[in-house]
Amino acid sequence: MLRSIKVADVMWNHIEPIRFGTPLTKVVKALLSNHVSGLPVVDDQRHVVGFISEQDCIHALLVSSYHSEGDPIVEEVMFREPLTVSAEESVVDLAQKLGAGKPKVYPVVDHDRLIGIVTRTAILAELAGIGFGVDLPRHPEPD
Repeated sequence: MLRSIKVADVMWNHIEPIRFGTPLTKVVKALLSNHVSGLPVVDDQRHVVGFISEQDCIHALLVSSYHSEGDPIVEEVMFREPLTVSAEESVVDLAQKLGAGKPKVYPVVDHDRLIGIVTRTAILAELAGIGFGVDLPRHPEPD
């Protein structure tokens, strides 16, 4: 039963991705308002072309503030080779891949187009609730 749970069952599909050209201050606002540690960056066809994390933003803001460079744009800061997952992938299979140095948020793609994100928190809640019968509150969905 646990193995039959798919990424599609636990992903968020209502979060707006970050677009090319977005100023970093708007990226930070999106991260904070969505309560996530990172978001995918997409082109006009919703192809995932990068990923921007809180850590990326912290570093870039420190550097740009120190050098008085103004507001960087997302493609100057983002990670350009993000790991993505399929909506049909088993949550158990994805959970087994998680480890130190791995992302906390994964873009979910269908035919190379972004359809949502899945977080470690969502995976943890699903595994604890189903596998151990723990009655956990659902992770609050972003506004």
